[in-house]
Amino acid sequence: MMKEKHLTYHQAIFSALSLPYRKNILNCFSYYNLYFLLPIYSIKDTNIADTMGRSCAMHPRIKLFSSPHGTVWAGIALTVKSRGGDNLLIHAALDMAREGDVIVVSNEGGVDNRSLMGEIMFTYAAYKKLNGLVLDGPIRDVKSAKEIPLPIYATGSTPGGPYKEGPGEINVPISCGGISVNPGDIVVMDDDGVIIIPLKDASAVLAAAQKLQETDEAKVVAAGNGTAKREWVAKAIETKKIEIIDDYY
Repeated sequence: MMKEKHLTYHQAIFSALSLPYRKNILNCFSYYNLYFLLPIYSIKDTNIADTMGRSCAMHPRIKLFSSPHGTVWAGIALTVKSRGGDNLLIHAALDMAREGDVIVVSNEGGVDNRSLMGEIMFTYAAYKKLNGLVLDGPIRDVKSAKEIPLPIYATGSTPGGPYKEGPGEINVPISCGGISVNPGDIVVMDDDGVIIIPLKDASAVLAAAQKLQETDEAKVVAAGNGTAKREWVAKAIETKKIEIIDDYY
C-alpha cells in the first residue's frame, strides 16, 4: 500500500509539468528518475523565494553541514513526523525512500540534545541516492557529514544519540523550520538554506522564477558598472514619509 501511495506522488509531480517537459522525459527517463527537476538547478533559491512572496524559506537555524557537489540541489519531499530526539521513523523513511527523494523531518517537541542522524544513516542515504536530508533537529558525526556527497541540513550537532521508540508518521503534512511541508512538495536547497515549493504551484513558480532571474542578472551587471537605476529608493523614502537628518556629522 505504501509503495502505491509513493508512486502517486511522483506521477502527480510529473503531470504538473508542462507538456514539452513531459515528452522529453518520457523519451529519455522513467517516472522514477527525477531529471525533470533539472531546470531548478539553474535558478537561485533567492529568486524562487522572491517569486513566492518571501514566505517559503525555512528558519536559518537549519544549516548545511555537508559538502555536496554543485550550487543548487532539489528533490521530492518524503516527510517524517518524529517524536523529539527519536529516529525510529527516520530509519523507516530511509528504507522507503526512492532515488531523488529528500527526507524532511519535523522533530516534534524540539528536543535539541539528542542527534537524529549520524554517519551510518548519512552513508545509507548516499547509497540510496537520495537528494538530501533536512532535519529540524541536531545531527552527530559532523566530520563525516562533511564528506557526504548529498545535502545534509540540521539545526546543530551533539554527540548525544537518539531513542528508537517512536511514535511518529511518514508522508503526512509536517512543519519543518517554520514552514509547512507536504509529501511530494519540491525541496530546493543551496548554501543560503532550504525552500519548499508546494507541488500544486511548482510549474508556475519555476516559470516566474526563471523570468525573475533574467531580470536579476541584468541588475547585477548594472550594479557592477554604475548604471543601476536607484531613483526608486528616494521615491520610496518620500512616499513612506521617512525622515532623514542630513549633515549630522
